[in-house]
This record gives sequence, structure tokens and C-alpha cells, in this order.
Amino acid sequence: MVRKLKYHEQKLLKKVDFISWKVDNNSKENNVLRKYHVRKREDYTKYNKLSRDIRELAQKVSALDQTDSFRTEASAQLLEKLYSLGLIPTKWDLENASKVSASSFCRRRLPVVMVRMKMSQNIKNATDLIEQGHVRVGPEMVKDPAFIVSRSLEDFITWVDSSAIRKHVLEYNNVRDDFEM
Repeated sequence: MVRKLKYHEQKLLKKVDFISWKVDNNSKENNVLRKYHVRKREDYTKYNKLSRDIRELAQKVSALDQTDSFRTEASAQLLEKLYSLGLIPTKWDLENASKVSASSFCRRRLPVVMVRMKMSQNIKNATDLIEQGHVRVGPEMVKDPAFIVSRSLEDFITWVDSSAIRKHVLEYNNVRDDFEM
């Protein structure tokens, strides 16, 4: 059992806000969560941690000597990996690796890529379609909207064969095959 607070303790606690702290990035975090329709806050914290690790790694690589062969090899590997994931626009400048943020990861989520490919009108609709099982990447159906799509997998995003949406799209384009029915 907790003791009853004294009068001066109650007055002090009225001035303290335990919900929002000055060091919290709540407004930016909430804007990103809302913009990219991230339903799990844990995903955003993972993206933040990964982007922080990438920035630290890029800083350590750039701190090495310019003529060192290890630096050129490590920076080439890092930039190639980040470019293939789609987190940076070009793989020629190590400066791009230091600009990776949680939003970079959010832009590579499956619903955002679907909207960019015009498979859905908005991110919320795309998230619902993914969770309902209408989308596949390659041969596998994906039900997790947090799926990160690399540049190589972008071309393999399509509707599941048994999806009603696929049938409507094929019917609209007049390419639906009656044999599949």
C-alpha cells in the first residue's frame, strides 16, 4: 500500500508531466507513424535503431584514412547493401549513408511501395489488403505490412492468384482467362 502524499508533494507533482518528456520525439514519431500507417510502434523503434547503427557505421568508415584499402572496400559494401535495400538513391557517395533515417525504412514497407506502384489508392487501403492476404511477393503470400521490399523484389509484387481483386483487375483490362475459372 502506498502512503498518502503530503500537501507539498501533491503540489509538486501537479507541475510534472509524466506522459510527455522534453527528450521524446513524440510529435515527429507520431507524424511518421501516421504518414506511413505504421501500426506497431515497435517497428518504428526498430527502424530508428537500425538507422542509428547505419549512421554510426558510416561515420566510422568515413573516419578511416582516405588511402586505406579497407575503407574503400567497406564503404563500397555498405553503399551497395543500402542501395539494394532502397534506403539510399545512389551508391556513389558515403554521405547518403549518413542520411538514412527511420523514414527511409518506412518508405520501403510493402504498403508504401504498393501505393507507389499504383496498386492501391492510399497506404491504409494497401495495409488492409496485405493483412487480408491479397498480395504476394514472388511466390509467397505476405500478410505482414512491415515487410521491407528491396529493389530486386519490387518487380515481383502482385496479387495472389485466388484474389478477387486480381480477377476484377483482369476483367477490367479484358485479359481475364475463362479457363482459370
